[in-house]
Amino acid sequence: CLCSVIFFHVFCIAFTQNFTKAGEQEAARCDTKAQLKARGCGEEEIISPNISIKPEKNVSLSKSFNQQEPVQLSPQEISLKVRPGLPITFNVSFKRVEGYPVDLYYLMDLSYSMKDDLANVKKLGESLFQALKEITEHAQIGFGAFVDKTVLPYTNTNKEKLLKPCDEEEADQQCQAAFGYRHVLSMTPSEKEFRNKVKDQYISGNLDSPEGSLDAMMQAAVCGDKIGWRNSSTRLIVLTTDAGFHMAGDGKLAGILEPNDEQCHMEGNLYIKSSEMDYPSVGQLAAQFKKHNIQPIFAVTNNMEAVYQQLSNMIPKSEVGVLSSDSGNIVQLIKDAYNRLSSKVTVTHDNLPDDVSVVYKPICKHPQPSDNEGICDNVSVGEEISFEVTVTARSCMERKSFTIRPLGIKDTLTVTLSTNCECECEVDETNHVHCREKGRVSCGICRCNDGYVGQFCECAIGDKDERSLRASCQRQNGTECENRGDCVCGRCQCHRTEQGSYFHGDFCECDDENCERFQNKLCGGNGKCNCGTCECNKDYEGSACQCKKSLEGCRTLNGSECFGRGTCKCNRCECKEGYQRPRCETCLGCPDPCLTKLNCIECLGFQSGPFEKNCSEACGKSIFATVVDQFTFSDKLCHLKDSQSCWVDFKLKQLVGEDNYKAEILKQRGKLLKKYRKCLRVDRFFSLTTIACHDLPN
Repeated sequence: CLCSVIFFHVFCIAFTQNFTKAGEQEAARCDTKAQLKARGCGEEEIISPNISIKPEKNVSLSKSFNQQEPVQLSPQEISLKVRPGLPITFNVSFKRVEGYPVDLYYLMDLSYSMKDDLANVKKLGESLFQALKEITEHAQIGFGAFVDKTVLPYTNTNKEKLLKPCDEEEADQQCQAAFGYRHVLSMTPSEKEFRNKVKDQYISGNLDSPEGSLDAMMQAAVCGDKIGWRNSSTRLIVLTTDAGFHMAGDGKLAGILEPNDEQCHMEGNLYIKSSEMDYPSVGQLAAQFKKHNIQPIFAVTNNMEAVYQQLSNMIPKSEVGVLSSDSGNIVQLIKDAYNRLSSKVTVTHDNLPDDVSVVYKPICKHPQPSDNEGICDNVSVGEEISFEVTVTARSCMERKSFTIRPLGIKDTLTVTLSTNCECECEVDETNHVHCREKGRVSCGICRCNDGYVGQFCECAIGDKDERSLRASCQRQNGTECENRGDCVCGRCQCHRTEQGSYFHGDFCECDDENCERFQNKLCGGNGKCNCGTCECNKDYEGSACQCKKSLEGCRTLNGSECFGRGTCKCNRCECKEGYQRPRCETCLGCPDPCLTKLNCIECLGFQSGPFEKNCSEACGKSIFATVVDQFTFSDKLCHLKDSQSCWVDFKLKQLVGEDNYKAEILKQRGKLLKKYRKCLRVDRFFSLTTIACHDLPN
């Protein structure tokens, strides 16, 4: 009883030799243990491959930070041997290390409206360091500033304004030249160094309200060697601003078309590609924050809270806090945001192979629901939590790896996954009577000697080789009998379907049970299924015979069907390209008929123009024209110049069909004298009289 190579998780293998009947597919050997036993297969005749979990690296969790690489996630490496479709579960532990280092990069908007805020920031060095010391003894702070791209329409590009972009009402104020993003201070544990560097900063300015904050955050994230991010630290970017932000695509306003490449472009602590490269997208920024384990805190004014809350929703592990009018509450805001970020542990995965799914079950005091992540909230320092991780592979694969990691934390777990899809069966080395003594038995299946094929090696291939015989059972995709039958002596013997009928066709490619359904009925109950296609009864149509044949929904007022510009299917018009439903009357994307029919109008109405010599041949079949003194129908008026520079007025009515029009042409053509045109240029309110073309001198 057995399944030979690839089978699903709940299936076991029966290797009894006479388990399958003649012509029955060997896949019948693959089933659940209960089903195999019910069909007479003994427990000792069933093979069920095992699954396994093997930790490859499992260093214990650290209690506190001691200047070495702390371990906050365990295990670090694990190998899984699974069966396709069968879930396998293991546990991952996490513990926040006491005293874990913090790197905080203060990124400030220095546009003119932030003048009062800058004054307060210059004074907060001591209180900010004191707040961080309450969190950890290993804290560092850096500083950067941004405004916006120094090109129109974001910044006034007048030379004097570039050098001093601030408001001129305060002539004695200190104002620095316009800039995009400037890195001011790399990570330092020195409060004095931070205070001195920030003290030297001055306000700048620009034109529009949104700023280049996404540009600045991208450079702060990817320029790690310049910012000074440490390998083992909680990395925070605190963005303070009172304005919104430009994002990808806004650069087009300044003619900047090059997309952001997510690379570091810092020279002399200045972002040198600010005016050459577009702003990053939110997705790009979120990806880099995740890659570099950076958690942003958006410290914004009350009027910007909703905007940055939407941004935070798209960036995992980010927080929004509301600044007071002068940023006086910034230290408390940072402390609160840090506590919220660090106490919320979110476990997710990267580089997940195709056909593999991962589900997390948090085991902690405050689990949070999530589809693709494991989330524990209000996790205190030193508290150990765990996540039950369930991995399912839906197909066979050889050694694929992916990582599991807490967001914002460096620690990772590498999961190496392989599948057990082979049957471990002994091979009978002698020719067996089960195989007509022309082959050996392996897992209950005959492995035929050269020159013989068939389920029981009953077919001698003679002068033909086995490959050519099997090729005659294969269509272009190379699958033998579409996996729905057995190739016996070069012809497909088709298997039964699950419903009891047979597959059919030269390659068993057809079945009569998998046609389209309507109202849960095969072919809507109004036809029969033949090789996957519905053959409808006389009065029905449609891919599932779901429509009763009728033209009522396609009839127009003039009695035509879809105005001759479409076909009626399922009692509704399917229009030709450009024409609009419901009845294909108008065409939004078609060329203006006033222009396309002008030459025909000229030759039919005035016997002149490009078609003058072959007018009836070129135009007679598409336009029925009448010359009139006054229009009789109310269609669109066409007013155009003909080949003699005369103004022609005519109306077109589209008849049934695509190129079939009725036209009324106004008998009188008109032309303006040059002297009147001159008057028009002098006085735009001058009333001009149209002069008949035939009254004008040449």
